[in-house]
Amino acid sequence: MAQSFFGGIHPNDKKAATNKKPIEPLPPPAQVVIPMSLHIGAPCKPCVAVGDQVKVGQCIGGMTAYVSAPIHASISGTVVAVEPRPHFSGNDVLSVVIENDFQDTLDPSVRPAEHPEDLTAEELTEIVKNAGVVGLGGATFPTHVKIASGIGKVDTVIVNAAECEPY
Repeated sequence: MAQSFFGGIHPNDKKAATNKKPIEPLPPPAQVVIPMSLHIGAPCKPCVAVGDQVKVGQCIGGMTAYVSAPIHASISGTVVAVEPRPHFSGNDVLSVVIENDFQDTLDPSVRPAEHPEDLTAEELTEIVKNAGVVGLGGATFPTHVKIASGIGKVDTVIVNAAECEPY
């Protein structure tokens, strides 16, 4: 049953510049630079080296602390550099640079869990952790940490799956 919510704040959504434009696919990039610091947690340690072939979804940055999340390749191709690169923080950050092979070869590790309804909360949390799931806020806080802190304490979860902010 549909619900309506009344009241609240209704800021100007500033969507006039794009809300009537069609969605268009972007061509894949020839190269990606993936920083090993993409979240508020500890930076990841690269687990690939120059010359390695990587696949989409392959872990390329391993966790170095509990408050961290692994980082995965967004394209398939060849690692051409592992070096500091400019980062949105304003600093240079160790990054993995991948040359796209345009094959979009999926890593075999990228697969759904069989019978997730039979898994424990801890097993599901481990899947979330290994997938590198982080929040979409400014801190991109590792989701597995949030889940683990609520196991046994929460009986209802509310998910905002329709996030939309101005601009």
